[in-house]
Amino acid sequence: MTEGSDKTHLRKGWTTGACATAATKAAFEALQSGDFPDPVAISLPKGEMPSFPLHRKTLEEGIATASVIKDAGDDPDVTHGAEIVASVRWGTLGSGVIFKAGEGVGTATLPGLPIGVGEPAINPSPRKMMEAVVEGDVEITIAIPNGEKLAAKTMNPRLGIVGGLSVLGTTGVVVPYSCSAWIHAIQSGVDVARAQGLKHIAACTGSTSEALLRSELNLPDCAYIDMGDFVGGLLKYLRKNPAPKLTLGGGFAKLVKLAQGAADLHSKRSSVDFLFLGICLDELNAPALAEKAREANTAAQVLTMAQEAGVSLGDFIAQKAKESALSMLDGQTEIEVVAVDRQGEVAGRA
Repeated sequence: MTEGSDKTHLRKGWTTGACATAATKAAFEALQSGDFPDPVAISLPKGEMPSFPLHRKTLEEGIATASVIKDAGDDPDVTHGAEIVASVRWGTLGSGVIFKAGEGVGTATLPGLPIGVGEPAINPSPRKMMEAVVEGDVEITIAIPNGEKLAAKTMNPRLGIVGGLSVLGTTGVVVPYSCSAWIHAIQSGVDVARAQGLKHIAACTGSTSEALLRSELNLPDCAYIDMGDFVGGLLKYLRKNPAPKLTLGGGFAKLVKLAQGAADLHSKRSSVDFLFLGICLDELNAPALAEKAREANTAAQVLTMAQEAGVSLGDFIAQKAKESALSMLDGQTEIEVVAVDRQGEVAGRA
């Protein structure tokens, strides 16, 4: 199902939406003819034509059900290996195509998402793909067994999507380590917060910084956004969809990289520059520490040396990170930055 066997290249995979479309097509054809195509081929928006073997196929009491096991390729997708099930039945005359959430597929409960409140969490692009493989008045129910448990590992609960996973995928293709689903969740988090009329949102690089901000800020759950390493993705979206106030929380080393101007804080795409930390300490009138910083192994080591010497490196880095973040915006959002050490305590603030 996926592309590429060369070990020097990561395999692409298929989105949940593509798998749901394949299962829907197979079920609809069985509803019409009594036979399931297996494998079943579909056309994706950018021209790919993958084929999917069926995992399940049943036809009884006017309902055709087919399923596909999702292969996300070499992407660390939480839904890799999940069963995506489509059940298709004829609808009432004039109803058109109706989507329903089966087991493990969530339902939207908050405004701000690309689907309405009360609708199954099946995004517009997958809906269009599924509509293209059926005809007439039909009811499509998408299910993902174990989806509610898997959803706990995603940002769905804080986005107001309850009961399970979302069916996503704009192109139908999963590009390994593109983390498009994470970026989509960040953007949805901003949209939900704005739709709720929130004036203040908090974005964090991980659970430690989020726990600290939750202890300090009296904000509703949907105000907290798990941005991971994608601070650039968050700020780029806020540039076009501003919020009045943003608090950025992150580990000290992550914020050093933001202070350096990095928009992606992952260790594979940016690294701490110890010469930069040395320059910062020179500006703080700590030349002896600056020399040690240039030879250090970790940002935490430099922070500890500065703290023991009473030098406010944490605040300085937080300020530099704030300036870097502001440069990625257009001035409509007030920013606060909180740097967190490995013990979960405030290391600096701006």
